[in-house]
Amino acid sequence: MLIKKYGNRRLYDTESSRYITLEDLTEAIRKGGEARVIDAKTNADLTQVTLTQIIMEGRGAQKLLPSSLLHQLIRLGDDALADFLGRYVQAALELYLQARKTSQTFMPFNPLVALTQFANNANPFSNWGSNSAPLAQPQVQAAPPPPANDVDQLRKELDELKGMLRKRKK
Repeated sequence: MLIKKYGNRRLYDTESSRYITLEDLTEAIRKGGEARVIDAKTNADLTQVTLTQIIMEGRGAQKLLPSSLLHQLIRLGDDALADFLGRYVQAALELYLQARKTSQTFMPFNPLVALTQFANNANPFSNWGSNSAPLAQPQVQAAPPPPANDVDQLRKELDELKGMLRKRKK
């Protein structure tokens, strides 16, 4: 989508013929849209500046680009460093997205369930077998009946975690 940015900082979506907010643009990008932002007067490309603004004003920007890192980048002012950093961040993001997609595909992971299984000495990987003999299973107490709702389940898991922490402190 082509967005024109006016001197008064207003954004105009040329496809829908209406003014939009920065939040509208953010939502369109999150839904998979691609945006090109230009200055309405000079036609200068403002896409990177606008996308950077969205990132910096969004949640978690302090973790992504802490002030100390930004100060160092400004002090260095090295074009080669900027090129390297851009490529590095792009590659790291692609690797992260691929790993996240793969992990969700093969095994959804609930850390509370895994921790509970570990605390009860259960083997969460016991049914990942091949043609070999199954692993010996430790004796596990019978599980109590399932809780009435999700809140009860979370409370139960929290109590189990608290108990495990108390045992570790002793």
